Amino acid sequence: MKTVIAFANSSAEASTYRPAPERILAGDPVQTATLHFTSADGRFSAGTWAAQPGTWRVVFTESEFCHLLEGVIVVTDEAGTQTTFRAGDAFVSLAGFTGTWEIVEPARKLFAFYE
Repeated sequence: MKTVIAFANSSAEASTYRPAPERILAGDPVQTATLHFTSADGRFSAGTWAAQPGTWRVVFTESEFCHLLEGVIVVTDEAGTQTTFRAGDAFVSLAGFTGTWEIVEPARKLFAFYE
C-alpha cells in the first residue's frame, strides 16, 4: 500500500477544459487539471491546476485548499468583496462559496479538496 504520493513522479494525465459557457464572464479561461490522488470514496482529491486569463462564476460544492504557485487571481464573493491572491499565497474556499474567479495573469496552483 502506498502511503506517500509525490506529484513529481505521478503518471496521472492532465485534462484540459473550460467552464460551462453560461458561467464565463470574460476571456477564454482554459484550464488544465491533473488529479494526482483521489480517495477510494471519491471525497478527497489533490493535484495541480493551471488557467489562462478570464473570469467565470463559481459555486463550490467542496472545500478547497489552494497554494498559488504562479500568477494573480482575484476571487470575488456574492457581496462583492474582492480578495487578490499572488504567487506564494495560500487560501481555502469553503463549500457553498458563490462568486467569481478572475485569472488576471496565467496561474498555476496546488490544490486539495474535500466534498
